[in-house]
Amino acid sequence: MDHAQFVSAYQSGAVRVNVDRAAAARFVSARLLLPFVMLPVLGIGTALALTGWVWIGLGIIGVGTIGPMLIKRSAPHFVITHALEDPRFYDDVRASGLLEITPAEAPHPPAS
Repeated sequence: MDHAQFVSAYQSGAVRVNVDRAAAARFVSARLLLPFVMLPVLGIGTALALTGWVWIGLGIIGVGTIGPMLIKRSAPHFVITHALEDPRFYDDVRASGLLEITPAEAPHPPAS
């Protein structure tokens, strides 16, 4: 299924998209280079805390710790929305096996 077919099928509700949460967190973390961003932020926070700027340093350490956790938690939503917008990203996540696209179930008729 190419990108245009995916977008039209998703918008019409013809397909159901499942994203593995753990795999999406790893994918987004690797794509954004979170470990390489988190370590310098923690280092700056530690340096500030040790040089007398304790509260600002602790605040930066908190941001450096909680920020990546929030990014990883919202990774499945990010993957779906970005896959709908960008054909190259869609191809990347399909190649990595993050998106599981299945036909949507037909709605059941109301019980009488």
